[in-house]
Amino acid sequence: MSRTGTGWYPLRLTTPVKQHVFGGRYIPRYLGRDGMPEGRIAETWEVSDVEGDGAHIVNGALAGRSLRGLTEEFPEELVGRGWRGGPRFPLLTKFIDAYRPLPVHLHPDDEAARRLEGEPNGKTEAWHIVAAAPGATALVGVREGVGRDELRRALLAQDFDSVMRRLPVLAGRTIYVPAGTLHSFGPETLVYEIEQTSDLQQHAMRHRMEDGSPIPDDQWHSHIEALLDEWKPAPRPEFTPGLTLPSGEGTERRVLCAGPYFALERLRAHSHAGALVRAFDTAVVLSNVGTPTTVTCGPFSEPLGRASTLLLPAALGFVEIQAPADVLIGYVPDLNHDIRTPLLAAGHPAADVAALGEGLGGHSPTDQGT
Repeated sequence: MSRTGTGWYPLRLTTPVKQHVFGGRYIPRYLGRDGMPEGRIAETWEVSDVEGDGAHIVNGALAGRSLRGLTEEFPEELVGRGWRGGPRFPLLTKFIDAYRPLPVHLHPDDEAARRLEGEPNGKTEAWHIVAAAPGATALVGVREGVGRDELRRALLAQDFDSVMRRLPVLAGRTIYVPAGTLHSFGPETLVYEIEQTSDLQQHAMRHRMEDGSPIPDDQWHSHIEALLDEWKPAPRPEFTPGLTLPSGEGTERRVLCAGPYFALERLRAHSHAGALVRAFDTAVVLSNVGTPTTVTCGPFSEPLGRASTLLLPAALGFVEIQAPADVLIGYVPDLNHDIRTPLLAAGHPAADVAALGEGLGGHSPTDQGT
C-alpha cells in the first residue's frame, strides 16, 4: 500500500455480538439489522480492536486481515492524523440495546488503567440515543457532596438513586461520559456508543451481566472496592442536542459530542438533496441509522444497509453518501480545527461548544495539532 492510498477502499468488518442479560431485540427489529442470532442481542461491536474481540476485514483484497495488523503496519494510511502511537486502533463503536438496565458501572481513566489494570488506556465514552421509550432515564455521575464512604454504603445496599443523578433520556440527544464516571442506562433504550478502545470496567451488581448468574459475596465486595479506587467524583455531564454546522440545501450536519479521544457527528440528507460529501484526513467510522444507502470513495462503492458500518481509511480522503441518508460518523478530532473553530464561527456560544465534551473550553495539551 502506498502513502497515496492506492489500494485502500471502504472496509467492512466482522462484528462481535454480545448476548448479555440486559439485551432485547431492538437492533434487528427497530434498526432492521440482518444476520442477528436468535435470543437477546445486547451489543454489536461495529469497529473493535479490543483484545480477544478484534475485528477482521471481510471484503475486498484485505479480507482476512485483522484491524490490529493493519493498524500496526499502516498507521498513517489507515488511521491518519488521529494516530498517536498505538498500540491499538483508537476507536471502539457499538450499538447497545438496553432493553433492561445496564449494570451500574464505570471505566478507569488512562492513568488508573495503567496503574491498576496494566493496560495502556482507559475508556471515556459517549452515548447517542437512537430510540428510547417515553419516560426513559439514565444514571450518570454521583451527586455533589457524596463521598467514598457514603457511595460504598449505597452500592452495598444497591440503592443507586440515593447517590446518583437520574437524567431524562430522549431520542437524538447525546452525552459525553468521562472515564471514572459511575453510570447506567435503560430500560427500553437503544444507544450508539463511541469510546476509547478498551473493555476495562468495574461494576457494582450482584450478578454477572453475561448470564445473570450470582457473584459470590467476597468477589462482589472486591469489585466494589476496585470501583471506588477508579471512581472520579467530579464529572456530572448532561445530555445535549448537539450543535449544527452549515451544510448544503436539504442536508444537516450536527456535531453530537467531542473530546480528545473522539468526536461524533450525525449527517442527514433528504431524498431531494445531493449526496452528502465529506473530506477527511483521519479514519472515519461510518454507521447507518437510516435507510439503506451507497457509500462512494473514488472508484470504490459499497452498499451500507441499516445499522451497518464501514471503516473509511484516512488515505481515501473523500466520501460521498447517496441521499436519502442518515448516518453517524466517528473520528479522532483536532479539537481546534474540526470542532471549536467552526462551531464558534457558526455563531454557537462558547459555553454550548464546551458542553459537548472535554477540552473545548480553550486550548488543551491533548488536542491534535496544538
